[in-house]
Amino acid sequence: MADNDVKGNFSKTWTWMAVLAVLCIVGGVLALLNPFGATIFAVTLAGWVFLIQGAIQVFHALRVRDWSGFIWSLGLGVLSLLVGFVLIADPLAGSISLTLLVAVLFLITGIAKTMFALSLKPARGWGWVLVSGLVSALLGILIIAGLPVSAATILGLLLGIELVSNGVLFLFVALGLRDLGKGM
Repeated sequence: MADNDVKGNFSKTWTWMAVLAVLCIVGGVLALLNPFGATIFAVTLAGWVFLIQGAIQVFHALRVRDWSGFIWSLGLGVLSLLVGFVLIADPLAGSISLTLLVAVLFLITGIAKTMFALSLKPARGWGWVLVSGLVSALLGILIIAGLPVSAATILGLLLGIELVSNGVLFLFVALGLRDLGKGM
């Protein structure tokens, strides 16, 4: 009886994981086919997330006014609201800010990975860490060099690549779960 329950759970789980994989892959391909539209969508979605988070934070801050962190909580909530409004009102302009943020994150991550690789130098595989760091740093530099033009499409391209990558990952996980369910 217990084996049938576990087998049934694997069957349900792998099916939903496969559906998620297909959705991610299709969404990623659509984003890659229209990176500008995907960029605008991503920026608008980020704007709504900032807006909702800011509203919740302001509401919370106003409910606990006697708390010592009230002013900070209120200020961060208002700032999140403002960022949300700006991103929703003008997603193209917001894409420039977010693209610059992504580029700086790539650059900083690349530098950190490069420094990490050099500290690993005697260990096997340190070269792969170095290559990863250099690629990240180069991507950051290329994005910054292409601003503001790159802002119209880079976030959509990155979203598409991430969705396809996640979709492939979920597909392999789903197939693995399916095989585990068959073996029981």
